Amino acid sequence: MDDVKWDERGLVPVIAQEQGTGDVLMFAWMNREALALTAERGQAVYWSRSRNKLWHKGEESGHFQQVHAIRLDCDNDVVLLSITQLGHEPGIACHTGRHSCFFQKLENGAWTPTEPVLKDPHKIYE
Repeated sequence: MDDVKWDERGLVPVIAQEQGTGDVLMFAWMNREALALTAERGQAVYWSRSRNKLWHKGEESGHFQQVHAIRLDCDNDVVLLSITQLGHEPGIACHTGRHSCFFQKLENGAWTPTEPVLKDPHKIYE
């Protein structure tokens, strides 16, 4: 843990990448405890800046992330998780009910959704 370059808030950015497809599913933050729990459990645990607490991905939605590998970039300041997105087929990582949080593409000066909603978010978080 000491090799990680934590920011002034004690956080490190984390990218969750789907193992099978290579799709980047989401970006989040971890503190030391979240990273340790992720390594221990084999499921992603993040730090929610908006809620100011640990967030076990899937605790509310049922869309857990099984972690296969944890990598650190060359500057030791970004973590990459190789994951399998669980809880729905195909996997839903985004709170909007989409596979990936990166579903918007800049086209002709406007952000356009490029991925369908796989499940109504209101039904995910009932």
